[in-house]
Amino acid sequence: FRDDEDTFKILIATDIHLGYLEKDPVRGNDTFVTFDEILDHAQKNEVDFVLLGGDLFHENKPSRKTVHSCLESLRKYCMGDRPVQFEILSDQAVNFHYSKFPWVNYQDKNLNISIPVFSIHGNHDDPTGADALCALDILSCAGLLNHFGRSNSVEKIDISPILLRKGRTKIALYGLGAIPDERLYRMFVNKQVTMLRPKEDEDSWFNLFVIHQNRSKHGATNYIPEQFLDDFINLVVWGHEHECKIAPSQNEQQCFYVCQPGSSVVTSLSPGEAVKKHIGLLHVKEKKMKIQKIALQTVRTFHMEDIVLADHPDLFNPDNPKVTQAIQAFCMEKVELMLDDAERARLGNPRQPEKPLIRLRVDYTGGFEPFSVHRFSQKYMDKVANPKDIIHFFRHREQKEKKENDLNFGKLVTRPASEGMTLRVEDLVKQYFQTAEKKVQLSLLTERGMGEAVQEFVDKEEKDAIEELVKFQLEKTQRFLKERRTDAEEEKIDEEVRKFRESRKKNTEEEDEEVREAMTRARAHRSEDAVLVAASSDEELMDTGMKGTGDSDDGFPATVSRGRGRARGRARGARGQNPTARGSSQRGRG
Repeated sequence: FRDDEDTFKILIATDIHLGYLEKDPVRGNDTFVTFDEILDHAQKNEVDFVLLGGDLFHENKPSRKTVHSCLESLRKYCMGDRPVQFEILSDQAVNFHYSKFPWVNYQDKNLNISIPVFSIHGNHDDPTGADALCALDILSCAGLLNHFGRSNSVEKIDISPILLRKGRTKIALYGLGAIPDERLYRMFVNKQVTMLRPKEDEDSWFNLFVIHQNRSKHGATNYIPEQFLDDFINLVVWGHEHECKIAPSQNEQQCFYVCQPGSSVVTSLSPGEAVKKHIGLLHVKEKKMKIQKIALQTVRTFHMEDIVLADHPDLFNPDNPKVTQAIQAFCMEKVELMLDDAERARLGNPRQPEKPLIRLRVDYTGGFEPFSVHRFSQKYMDKVANPKDIIHFFRHREQKEKKENDLNFGKLVTRPASEGMTLRVEDLVKQYFQTAEKKVQLSLLTERGMGEAVQEFVDKEEKDAIEELVKFQLEKTQRFLKERRTDAEEEKIDEEVRKFRESRKKNTEEEDEEVREAMTRARAHRSEDAVLVAASSDEELMDTGMKGTGDSDDGFPATVSRGRGRARGRARGARGQNPTARGSSQRGRG
């Protein structure tokens, strides 16, 4: 492809996870340095725009350091006088309808953008809170990024493309931010997802779709099969999966190509992360495309190896009293070899971090005992970036004998739990209640609803999520019983509650609506609390500022100290103490 007025040049990357391990003294700046490198490649290659496939941030509420570093890089590389060579033909009020500034940033007369950045959100940085905002919305409001692909409806999703044109090449850019996989799977099955197409010359467009979902199967409906996507798409950029498979692979059934750039930072010590990290430079001319792989130079190297002790009977005998020392010496030898490999890989690349990531997985099935990992790691504190988890011991579970009437599904491949499928909070909740004793089973709430609430509590720090869900479902059950005019007999009430619960479990859409309503109430509750706390603290500051000036001879520090004391005393008094106690509490604290 030659660079001409008809060729789009697009830099594609996904899962940058800014802020991952930012407090780690060794790995803290890894994500920021690599993001800087990615945008540097965009500038040097003079791309038309950068396309990100979600999870720009690792945390849902990134720290000030992370946001500051991100803004610094975007401003450094994406602002400038170089004119943008393509135009947008679609209705931007539809494409960016969630934004307070519903137009692309480079067309804003107050901004000077040389490289526009388009991004969908991922599952790490998705919209939350009463106002359903995410970190990308802050960047969008600042005019440094174009956030698209949002959809809050659980009933129907219409994906409207951003229509781009450069010379004779036209691109229809579709995006869909992260949605819980089970919900999106169900919506695809029920034909509730529609990809809208341009009315004129629909076959002349190059259709590019960005998605952030599970691609590999993690459960019956906990992924999105490629055949669910429309066959008119030309290229799918698939985010969320961290293994780098950037070379486009064709889906035989739908005939489109899938490009999986993978993450730009190692966030789990698993085999998929050990593949060398790349970003892609996509060239599109009319309906033809080409992807050029660009290896990232600033990514910390990751070396991984497996040992099965039972495969070395000549070296290790479980009955030998000194076998543990022999295993430890063998592991040390392996780690030293991996360090040598890492040092060789670093030669000629001064931008690569000095300390590598090392992982040695040891299968000790067969009567062996693991040695002290903590003591082992002490030897590599100055050589490895992850000394505390160099060694991972695991053991295959012995399968129970099959009964005659059991179905034979073939031999299952056993994998260590921490290295295999990632367990999710809601799955653990469901699993707990399915295996729990009868006396601790849920009789009013559903496992699915409780799982969603616990996940909101853990992942999004919604502290009132569980309480609000319980209240909401309790109120709904009470209304149901009143409408049925159930007799006030315990057995009849229990039976009606059980029937009501089963009917809710079958109606998954209604249950989704319940959870969403409860989460909205929890967020509203949190917002009210925040307003009350802010108002209270402002009142206290004014109060202490006025009274502190006359009481203190030491100036400002004494005023601040007194202000803290008064605020604490007032807060305690407000919880039900009498006025006298409140007054003495203030004086005592002050």
